[in-house]
Amino acid sequence: MEFGEFMAFAVVVGGTIAIVRTKAEVYNRKLALREREIELQLQHRSGSEGSASADTIARLEDRVRVLERIATDKSEAVAAQIEALRDERAAPVQAALAKEIV
Repeated sequence: MEFGEFMAFAVVVGGTIAIVRTKAEVYNRKLALREREIELQLQHRSGSEGSASADTIARLEDRVRVLERIATDKSEAVAAQIEALRDERAAPVQAALAKEIV
């Protein structure tokens, strides 16, 4: 292999490496763009679902307050309130069971 052939080969290999690297950078940028688009779509969706989860959080916070009060209050009134809550929750279930039996 003479010097001229070697230089031509080096230019071809170097050019190929440069083209592959450029294409890899373009692919990585497209991939990053796609990831960002998906992230923004998820943020948009979670924003619309945020009100539902805010309601759920508020309801759970109320339940935690009730449980804290139950844990710290030792009066018989709390026991009566617990039984009343059980009766309220059991009533719809009992009504549904009664409809199924009939």
